Formats: sequence, C-alpha cells, structure tokens
Amino acid sequence: MRTTPAAGTPAAPGRRRRLGTVFAAAATLALAGFGTAVQADTAGAAPATATWAKTPCATPKHQGELACNSLRVTGGLTAFQKQQAADGITPKAATPSGYGPSDLQSAYGLTSAAASKGSGETIAIVDAYNDPNAEADLAKYRSYYGLSACTKASGCFKQVSQTGSTTSLPTSDAGWSEEISLDLDMASAICPNCNILLVEAKSATMTNLGTAVNEAVSLGAKYVSNSYGGSESSSDTSYDSSYFNHPGVAITVSAGDSGYGAEYPAASQYVTAVGGTALSEDSTTRGWSETVWNTSSTEGTGSGCSAYDPKPSWQTDTGCAKRTIADVSAVADPATGVSVYDSYGVTAGWYTFGGTSASSPIIAGVYALAGTPSSGSHPAQFPYAAAGTSALNDVTSGSNGSCTTSYLCTARSGYDGPTGLGTPEGVSAFTG
Repeated sequence: MRTTPAAGTPAAPGRRRRLGTVFAAAATLALAGFGTAVQADTAGAAPATATWAKTPCATPKHQGELACNSLRVTGGLTAFQKQQAADGITPKAATPSGYGPSDLQSAYGLTSAAASKGSGETIAIVDAYNDPNAEADLAKYRSYYGLSACTKASGCFKQVSQTGSTTSLPTSDAGWSEEISLDLDMASAICPNCNILLVEAKSATMTNLGTAVNEAVSLGAKYVSNSYGGSESSSDTSYDSSYFNHPGVAITVSAGDSGYGAEYPAASQYVTAVGGTALSEDSTTRGWSETVWNTSSTEGTGSGCSAYDPKPSWQTDTGCAKRTIADVSAVADPATGVSVYDSYGVTAGWYTFGGTSASSPIIAGVYALAGTPSSGSHPAQFPYAAAGTSALNDVTSGSNGSCTTSYLCTARSGYDGPTGLGTPEGVSAFTG
C-alpha cells in the first residue's frame, strides 16, 4: 500500500509527486509551461489524455540532416499525473509532470545499482548544434531530484564540439537544445554517479554526427548515446566502419518514432538499437507494465529489417536476412513520458518528453551501471546472452504497424522487432 506524506510535509527529492485532484494536475501543466492544459469534466469524466508535438529538431532544417527522435507534451495529463490524482497528493505548482529518476530506476530494477555503481564511468551524449544552457539546466534537474551536482568545474560534466574544443562550440539551436536536455537528464536519472560528456556536432549530417561519435570514444567514453536517425542508404555500411565500429564501447541508438520501418544508424550492426514502450504503474509484483509504444500508423517506436546492413552473428531471428531492429527497449511513449528541465528557446521550466530519444540514453545508462565492457567486445551482443531470463522484462503486447513478417512489427513472447528482447530488469543483461 502506498503511503502519503503528512500534511505540510514536503516530498523527499526524487520521490513521485502526486496530484490531489485532476484539476490540480491540469493546472500544473499550464503553470509548468505546457500551454493550455485540458481539464477533466467536473461531472467525473476520465482525465484528458496527454497531447504532444514533435520537437523542432525532429524536422530537419537542411537537406541531408538527420532528425532527433523526441516529442514534447503540450497539454492534457500524462500517466504520471493520472497516478498522482489517484493517490491524492497535491504538488507545488510548476513541478515535474512525467516520470523522474526514482520511477525509472524502480521500473527497470535499477534502484540499488543507481545508488552504488557508475562512479568513474563516462556516458557520452552525441547531438547536433549547441545548447548554451546545458550545464545550468542539468543542474536544475539534478538538484530537484536530489542527485549530486555534476558540473564542469568538478569534472563530472564536459561539453565539447565534434573536434573536442570546449570553447569553439557549434551554433546554438533551440530544438536540439530540447533534445540535449532530454538526453542529459535521462543519463542522470539512470546513472547519477556517472560523468557525462556532451559532444555537439556542428550540424545534423551523418558525417558530422559520426565524427562526434568518434570524438566521444577518443575522449574515453565507453557508453555513447545517439538519439537521432534517418532513412537508410547504400552508404550505411561505410558509415558503420567509419563511425560505429568501436569494440569495447556500448553505442546505443534510438530506433525511431515513425512506427514500423528501419532507420539508420539504428540499423548499424555495431550498435544497440533501442525501441520504445508505453510504461505504466500497476499492481503486479514488478509494479510496472509495458506495451509497444504506438500512437498511430505514422507515430510509434521504429523497428524493421535493414535493407543494407548485414545481420550480426548474435541475431538469430529467421524472418529478416539482414540486421533486425530493435535489440532492447525502454519507455518512449509521450503519454507515459519523462520529466525534463529545459530553458533555451522556451519558457524555462519542466516539460514532459517521449520518443525513442528517451529510451536510448536510458539504455546507455544501464550499460554504464553494468560496468566497462570487456576489451574487444560488441556490447550489443550482451542482452542476447540473457534472452529469456529474468534479467529482461519481456514485452508481449502491442504493435507499431503492419508488416508481412508479423514479429517485426508485433510484440510476442521472446524476441520481436518493436521491443527487441525486452526492457532491463537490473544490469546483468548488459554485462560482458
């Protein structure tokens, strides 16, 4: 049974803030800068479901650029807020309206590991353009949730260009700053003891983003998260060898937000392709349940069969002769989204985000908690050794579209395209 704080007692940092009424939840959205919140019917109708829109970086500005895989809630109530209303706790105004670190750690069996592991490990976040408020916004997120400070001065946080410069950074961009805030906050939520390296490409082309990946590895990161993608091309196998073939480094990539269909670099044979789920609290022993994230025929987690990339030896599914997407998954549905603090180009405050841009840094964080990959290993292979065990939560319901080979777009017991082998239950499936 849940307990609620005594009247007048503030909730401890990192704990879920619950709403006392549905009206309060809607008001919180408006105060937090989400636009006009949709209020519930006073006669007792169900709370309005969250609405959202693509972040600006999800629509490339220039030909040849890749898109980020994030969406931002603009109104209505998230799953987090609906649960708050049910639990009868009223928060202060302008507080987070999505899942925070304690929620995510609980959902994925990481509470103990997050408290004790990750020290000395570095998670690299690769994105395009510059977020001038990255350090300050990260500080807001970590302070609110009671996480230790992570600053440039302490050496915990570092922000560089694709060439490693700390002073000559790319042009600032509000859309990509939203993506950067999401990525930094998710890495913090899962591995609060980790160092964070933000590598900013000068544009969102594969060449520049790939150069940023190489820079992240050269600077010592053993975990590199990439929350972007685009259409496959015949050049992808050359990009594989140029940018993603880094044995002993766990490279995670978002599977995409456009429903069934393969995109690159998630299709790279050398990366861990991360699909997306809808995550909700329930009364099971785990306390959480997940289904495939799917909003419509054009929005949901990506998955599919690559047209170009060869199948890695550890993938054994028989319905796709080449690389199958995804490998594993984590929360991505904006309706069950995560809290993020952002201030550049928007009203400074708390926002709720979804998209597989959330799931990629979450999985990078899990790899970091699991410890440094063995020299020469391909960390994308690690979860396959744990397939069918309690180290992964098998997601068995939902689909992300229509396809000829059903498991490529429909969840089932065991491996499937939308959710891969499942979601983390602790760190043992990410060790090797």
